[in-house]
Amino acid sequence: MELNRIETLLEKYFQGETSVLEEKELKNYFSSLDVAQHLEQYKPLFGYFSEAKDQEFKQTIPLQAKKRNVRWLSIAASVVVLLGISTFTYLHEPQETNDLGTYESPEAAFEATQKALSMLSQNVNVGIESVSYINEFQNSKELIFKTK
Repeated sequence: MELNRIETLLEKYFQGETSVLEEKELKNYFSSLDVAQHLEQYKPLFGYFSEAKDQEFKQTIPLQAKKRNVRWLSIAASVVVLLGISTFTYLHEPQETNDLGTYESPEAAFEATQKALSMLSQNVNVGIESVSYINEFQNSKELIFKTK
């Protein structure tokens, strides 16, 4: 009867469904000398708990954590920031700004505007010529398919 109970408790133990009292019962059974032969393989598992109970931690724990010198760290960080800013301002050269589109005399501005508008007109005329080919294609298509 006891052997069946132990086997049932083992199954419950491996499924994680045992209570503290049932685990204590398993520990007591496996720490005794009369363990069934087919259950001998579980003896080291439950024997470990009784051995672990006797272990002690003997190292000392430092109560104060090591303090980092925050003052030196903040001073170093501010020096790095100042070096970065000073390097940027020293190496940053103001770029020349070209005043594009401004003329000293109204006549020169008028001539430049005329030149720009004539170039624009030429490009628009090229575009209009290519549209005439599309109109010719449309007329030919209407003649062939007689859609009108």
